[in-house]
Amino acid sequence: MATAASTFAAWLQDSAVPEARLTAPQCAVLEAAFRFLQQRGHDYFSRRLLSHFLLHAQTGLKVAQIARLLGVSRSAASAQQGLSSKEVVQAAHQRLAGRAHGKLLPRFAGAIAQFLGEHPEATRYDLLDFIRRAWGVSVSRMALHRFLKKYGLDQASRVAALPMPGAAAAAAPATEPTAALVLAAALRTEGAPLPRPPQEFFLPPPSTPAPSCSCPEPSTGWPSPGTASPMTTAR
Repeated sequence: MATAASTFAAWLQDSAVPEARLTAPQCAVLEAAFRFLQQRGHDYFSRRLLSHFLLHAQTGLKVAQIARLLGVSRSAASAQQGLSSKEVVQAAHQRLAGRAHGKLLPRFAGAIAQFLGEHPEATRYDLLDFIRRAWGVSVSRMALHRFLKKYGLDQASRVAALPMPGAAAAAAPATEPTAALVLAAALRTEGAPLPRPPQEFFLPPPSTPAPSCSCPEPSTGWPSPGTASPMTTAR
């Protein structure tokens, strides 16, 4: 682990952070972070709190550099960028709770849906705390995600269920009278003549007004008996 170095210079060198390229404020912040780790230890909670501070202190350091300094993965540091301080504390509390036990039952879906409706800004950790208080069940975030998706309670399903702004306008009837409405109004008027359909409604006139005389005369059937060839009768 990079944070196990005994000196500040060795800590930077092990983390591939060149000290010569750091500004004076950056060196001051990192020296304070190094002393914090030396005093409080390199455990998960100390590094989690320190990483949250360095990622949001606008020090100008890259996420990959902070990840190497604290001995965490690049993806974990990137994921922590979007967390609030409350969510970091909740994640630490979830880790202190130990291994997840119990399971989410289908009968929990109604109460969970009511909680999400009353607390639209609740995070996953708030929902996990509500489940723990209500039923004494501790589950992981992945199990909660699968449960919410199964019963249509995840954020994507809830957003899809909301009516779209243009849905009402699309469902409303058209204001301009259509041809069908005009025809229906004319039928309801007694004695009013029906409107004549447009010329495109009728079929075009035939191109050959009379039958062609070049066709052969139709056959009249078998020849008459007088013109038939004689046949011999064999004994």
